[in-house]
Amino acid sequence: MKIQVLFVQGGGESAHDEWDNKLVDSLAAHLGSGYAVRYPRMPDEANPNYARWKGALGEELAKLNEGSVVVGHSLGGTILVNALAESPPDCALGAIGLIAVPFVGPGGWPSEEIAPRSDLGASLPLGVPVLIYHGTKDETAPVAHADLYAKVTPQARVRRLEGRDHQLNNDLAEVAADILRLGRAG
Repeated sequence: MKIQVLFVQGGGESAHDEWDNKLVDSLAAHLGSGYAVRYPRMPDEANPNYARWKGALGEELAKLNEGSVVVGHSLGGTILVNALAESPPDCALGAIGLIAVPFVGPGGWPSEEIAPRSDLGASLPLGVPVLIYHGTKDETAPVAHADLYAKVTPQARVRRLEGRDHQLNNDLAEVAADILRLGRAG
């Protein structure tokens, strides 16, 4: 059976079909045939709403098998990690990957929908590796957001990717390599 990977798109006009589809293609190509990457369209991508996206994510998470990996890009990752902290899935996850994820809280972005969490890591499913990737040339969510996540998620492994933009230059080779490494270890 293939290992499932749920990829959660970022927010914004045409993010699903014109931006993050390139990330999904890169991830799938680097992971190879042993993985099945699912890429659902989130509701009203141009105007992301935490409650709506969390509901849609709940439905998607309920379809996952044991050991599945979840990966979120940009605002989709912010919503994903907060939704997981509030309502972990029934199945044991293999990993949580966050790509260019804006931090909500002091030093990060404000939000009327997501409450800042100083204990985010403690609220995530126990024992699940958390992998954070952020490009040093990200002009959407500054690389300092990765450091803010590291403070509230001490178990996270943070990788700052030199010269990479908000889309990691459409290359998820490092993300795939880490997922493959965890799959072999697990």
